[in-house]
Amino acid sequence: MKFEVILAGFGGQGILFAGNLLAQAGMESGLQVTFLPVYGPEMRGGTCNCTVVLSDRPIASPVVRRPSALLIMNRPSFEKFVPWLKPRGLAVVNSDLVPQELARDFPGRRFVFVPADRLAEEEGFPALANMAALGALVAVSGIVPPEKVLSGLKSLLPEHRRHLLAPNRRVFRRGYAFALKNSSTASAK
Repeated sequence: MKFEVILAGFGGQGILFAGNLLAQAGMESGLQVTFLPVYGPEMRGGTCNCTVVLSDRPIASPVVRRPSALLIMNRPSFEKFVPWLKPRGLAVVNSDLVPQELARDFPGRRFVFVPADRLAEEEGFPALANMAALGALVAVSGIVPPEKVLSGLKSLLPEHRRHLLAPNRRVFRRGYAFALKNSSTASAK
């Protein structure tokens, strides 16, 4: 088993944190893991992405050219990375910033659109949309148990951010539940 995912969005959307958390959950699940953040000249508001590879075998390279999955938080990231997605690959997409009609141009991929911004806002923490999207990715991929993500939060949140532990967990669970309930109707063939 080898699961290669690119997480992408604007700087400030928590893309690198979500990727790091997925990698942490993979390690806690006994998988081989690589985490490759892409640091560019962008500041908050610019594009940002990272790659996570989870495998039950040693990983030769952290570089991914044709991912099996994507977590997409905005339209520029959708336009850049969806063409790279393997046929029959999975894309979890923030439907609050990416129109679902765009999926029509990519037959043979599975799209799960999740209102990540709205789910986070409903919990009173709009900055945690990354956690709603990550919850959805974990739900539909089954790559790691959700409890491994939730336990990984405690080790990754710095001490001065520990007050965000419970909100992060709530928003993750909201995205997870949304995807389980809606993924069959949110896919494009």
